[in-house]
Amino acid sequence: MTKQKTYKIALIGGDGTGPEVAREGVKVMKTAAAKFGFKLDFTDYDFGGTRYLKTGEILPDSAIEEVKKHHAIYLGAIGHPDVKPGILEVGILLKLRFALDQYINLRPVKLYPGVETPLKNKKSEDIDFVVVRENTGGIYTSIGGVVQKGTQNEIATQVMVYSRPVVDRCMRYAYELTRKRNSRKKMLTLVHKSNVLTYCGDLWVRAHKEMGDRDYPDIKQDYNHVDACTMWFVKQPEWYDVIVTENLFGDIITDLAAIIQGGLGIAAGGNINPEGVSMFEPMGGSAPKYTGKNVINPLAAICAGGMMLDTLGEEKAAKAIDKAVTDLLASGKIKSLAAGKMGYSTTEVGDLVASAV
Repeated sequence: MTKQKTYKIALIGGDGTGPEVAREGVKVMKTAAAKFGFKLDFTDYDFGGTRYLKTGEILPDSAIEEVKKHHAIYLGAIGHPDVKPGILEVGILLKLRFALDQYINLRPVKLYPGVETPLKNKKSEDIDFVVVRENTGGIYTSIGGVVQKGTQNEIATQVMVYSRPVVDRCMRYAYELTRKRNSRKKMLTLVHKSNVLTYCGDLWVRAHKEMGDRDYPDIKQDYNHVDACTMWFVKQPEWYDVIVTENLFGDIITDLAAIIQGGLGIAAGGNINPEGVSMFEPMGGSAPKYTGKNVINPLAAICAGGMMLDTLGEEKAAKAIDKAVTDLLASGKIKSLAAGKMGYSTTEVGDLVASAV
């Protein structure tokens, strides 16, 4: 008898409603695992605001070594009302991202049936693309400084820095994803600002064209300036298949993308190291005012779990979760994605998806 494959998952529920939505994601993933013949072994970690307030500890270096022993990380939410903004985000999320070299931020943008979008006359078939954001370079590396701080002559610099290897590995991932998606468009759109950022922009443009011409002649090459991209997201989102972009621009356009797919309540994402440990999470915040009320929408967390299984190679299980979410939303049972307005509790929504899987 063939032994079932077991995946070790580091579970960080985090703050606020994070543990509640993560619980439902775990429930659905375990259901899928049982159906498709593999196991998930979750190890719970209490990193977040409560631990920080109690001990002063955010994310010790030993924790990095611990999570490296896992196949992936599954996160609920980070953000505590009693902790100054930035402390936990930088100390946990960014620290994990850089320490584990999660150099791809992957954001599927999909309008599910039955979900409202602020875009008039757009349907689910019109909004279905993926943003591949370079996740460890650019301005976010904090190269720069301040001189004469606090004086009238203060000067601050923050430098966008990219090497060709960093650009190439992101571009390679995006091209491979475009080929794997095998959509009718089969198109990779580079988003940058090469008319103004003439050095970094030119590097990305050349990397896009050279790699595409050499290794991916079957994939159409496309380019948008980032300001034009924001306009086209609203006017004609059906144009896009896969988008690849640098760190800062990716951070901005994925928030706009979340709104056009119906809001953060259905937006999931992954911080990916294709050769290492990746982290998956819902894009919404910790929503502390709803903590413990069992009213928060867990669908984004459930979708993040599906992404995790897909990245681990369990594509059938991931597709089953996506279909379960799609069917539930298409049924009209969920009245709203807003907390307390779904018509079901957090637990009940998890149960509905799990039973459909």
